[in-house]
Amino acid sequence: MAVGMSGPRATHLAAVRALPGENGTVRPAGDTVTDVTPDDLPDGLVVADETGTVVCFNAAATRITATPAAAVLGTPLSQALPLEDLKGRRWWELTDPYGGLSIRVGQPERNLLLPGGREVLVSARYVRETPTGPVRRLVVSLRGTEARRRTELSHAELIATVAHELRSPLTSVKGFTATLLAKWERFTDDQKRLMLETVDADANRVTRLIAELLDISRIDSGRLELRRQPVDISAAVERHVQALIATGQTPDRFLVHTRQPLPALWADPDKVDQVLGNLLENAVRHGEGTVTIEISPAPAPGKIDESGTAVTVSDEGPGIPEESMSRVFTRFWRGSKRGGTGLGLYIVKGIVEAHGGTITVDRAPGGGAEFRFILPVSAPGYLT
Repeated sequence: MAVGMSGPRATHLAAVRALPGENGTVRPAGDTVTDVTPDDLPDGLVVADETGTVVCFNAAATRITATPAAAVLGTPLSQALPLEDLKGRRWWELTDPYGGLSIRVGQPERNLLLPGGREVLVSARYVRETPTGPVRRLVVSLRGTEARRRTELSHAELIATVAHELRSPLTSVKGFTATLLAKWERFTDDQKRLMLETVDADANRVTRLIAELLDISRIDSGRLELRRQPVDISAAVERHVQALIATGQTPDRFLVHTRQPLPALWADPDKVDQVLGNLLENAVRHGEGTVTIEISPAPAPGKIDESGTAVTVSDEGPGIPEESMSRVFTRFWRGSKRGGTGLGLYIVKGIVEAHGGTITVDRAPGGGAEFRFILPVSAPGYLT
């Protein structure tokens, strides 16, 4: 004997089985897709029939609205979801899905308020049997605003960090230039040179910060452009080591190991320089002892038939605490209080991944931090 099903779950299943498939067709009840129940969906789902009566109210909708499904099933939609816009106007009276324009297909996602002032993101679709026919079903999607708030908080933190980092060098530039213009004749040549060198250094700092912001914007939007060409990674490492020595580091602070033969690497040389510069400067600034750079061939990440190049930068300092390793490549993470915006490693990870590579952090044999990135060869097709 067949066992019947009643109650909210039966209503949910009936509503889902009635939802249209692609191109307006109705999926058969035995289709694999329809085995998914409304309660399996990550977002809130509310469905009203042609009379505006709620026939589906899934578990996510219950969680988001703090309203049990049993209390709203069979009630009018405007009563089940008494939504208001940010100006306090009743949403269903404004949109009038059943009596409004017959050419409307839905409502785009927007912030609305539930009773008590709780914000939710709401979008709606009007299901009609014919393009201009009456609404037969109203499908409403609900999402919490937590993810959007986290994004907004991250953007606000970025703006605050940038404002703080820009204020100091710009104040210095403004102060020194104003002083020189007002009292040029009173300073000796050495004093003028010192002030101009300070202005130049602070201007470079502002330029670097703006470049970081542009990189973050391109990484976040997926628009980081790469101009691939042959890159001699060993020569690039040597250039950075010599530059650090020229700034006062001792030559014996660095140890470079290169395992030959290295595969021919095609990458963006400027972006590779940016990655190497950041990792080596971090090792010098935050680490201690010898900074070891190892360059070796390695399998390309996720590609069995392609080789790659691995670069490992390690030091003998205190290293990174185990509980912080998962946050190293996030925005604003700082390994110490010795300055910096905390954006460098986030950008490094974005650059490496844009090349199709991977980067990891671990504890070095000497106790310090060890960063290792692998770039695939990525040679053009006509060379392979």
